[in-house]
Amino acid sequence: MGNSLQVVLISTYELGRQPFGLASPAAWLRREGATVTCLDLSKQSLRAETIRSADLVAFYLPMHTATRIAVVAIERIKTLNPEAHLCCYGLYAPMNADYLRGVGVQTLLGGEFEEGLVGLMRRLRRATRPVEESGQTEPTISLQKQKFLVPEREGLLPLGHYARLRTGDGERRTVGYTEASRGCLHLCRHCPVVPVYNGQFRIVQPEVVLEDIRRQVAGGAEHITFGDPDFFNGPGHSLAIVEKLHEEHQNLTYDVTIKIEHLLKYSRHLPTLRDTGCLFVTSAVESVDDRVLELLAKHHTREDFFEVVRRFRQTRLTLAPTFVAFTPWTSLEGYGKLLSDLLELDLVENVAPIQLAIRLLIPSGSKLLELSETWSFVQGFDQAALSYRWQHPDPRVDRLQADVLKRVKEGEAEGASRRKIFTSIWERVGEEAGTDLRDPRLSQVPLPRAAIPYMDEPWYC
Repeated sequence: MGNSLQVVLISTYELGRQPFGLASPAAWLRREGATVTCLDLSKQSLRAETIRSADLVAFYLPMHTATRIAVVAIERIKTLNPEAHLCCYGLYAPMNADYLRGVGVQTLLGGEFEEGLVGLMRRLRRATRPVEESGQTEPTISLQKQKFLVPEREGLLPLGHYARLRTGDGERRTVGYTEASRGCLHLCRHCPVVPVYNGQFRIVQPEVVLEDIRRQVAGGAEHITFGDPDFFNGPGHSLAIVEKLHEEHQNLTYDVTIKIEHLLKYSRHLPTLRDTGCLFVTSAVESVDDRVLELLAKHHTREDFFEVVRRFRQTRLTLAPTFVAFTPWTSLEGYGKLLSDLLELDLVENVAPIQLAIRLLIPSGSKLLELSETWSFVQGFDQAALSYRWQHPDPRVDRLQADVLKRVKEGEAEGASRRKIFTSIWERVGEEAGTDLRDPRLSQVPLPRAAIPYMDEPWYC
């Protein structure tokens, strides 16, 4: 291989966002002299000629769905260019190392992957022929602190091709995406961040984050999503960024993700979020059953969730809760309680319907496997599904989950309101339980969907 390496970076799915996971490493590799092409297979087709000329093809795997799609694409790439070096990087690469190596991936990089990709590129440059490539020398998981570069988005599709924000006045805003930190201080047992970062987080230098946002604003961004697993892992770092952001771009809005635990601990900062343009906060509530929350090691309770909702109403901020609605410990009554609580809290329009259908994934390395009672449900690891199979002891719950997912998909396809989909699920729970669950609150005139700010890409896994 020569000094001018041809590198193709591929994203298969990143929640309807312009892929940060391509833009960031592209800057590092181009600085080293590589010719980098970025492909987003959620919006573009695989270009045969581009693949045939590549020395290195690297897939970004930030989540479960992206990994499953990548495996299919890898088979085609091996046919188009059997000599290309195959790499997978991102959260799900080391978690699925054995499976990915089995389908032909040669290098796997997790955690802080940019330096690893540069190391891989240098290793490939030293090889005169593919057969002379040595085995992987870069760490599979690196948590080394990095001095980040400003992401390079040249060659990516413009932001207008991606998910839009719908606002309370019916406006559709072009959305950019950046990250101010990676990893997480916490050890929630079901979280895919934990097996890689194990309670650590790494910041992106503020000047890098702000310059990335400036460039996206110049490219048309009217709203920014911060993709940090928890924006309040380092509240001083994060708040300084949004205060400067608002100072420079007073009409720019943004959204963040923060744990319920941190929303309580740092609730004094909620007015700062509101005043600097935060439109909504996503929070992984997961359950309203205190026992399930304890098993997941969420470190909040049902009452904590209720208190956060109250504080958000007082602050005039919008909360967007997410859930793992179906777990091995979710009872039929417990699921009905979740729906009832959402009604009581007047959060029906705040919850994306897919959140009412999510079934627990137990990936390789999950801390849930440390619980002895988990193994009473687990039926073995399904490599193709990238998850341990499990069956609920009450077949009615599994049957309900499948039907809820079907109703959500059909409702979304028809453009139904969140309240209408919720009502359909509510009635289905009543049928399964043999109970009349009619509730006058469900007959209220629904809010226009855009009254609650939301992204028109609702998936979260």
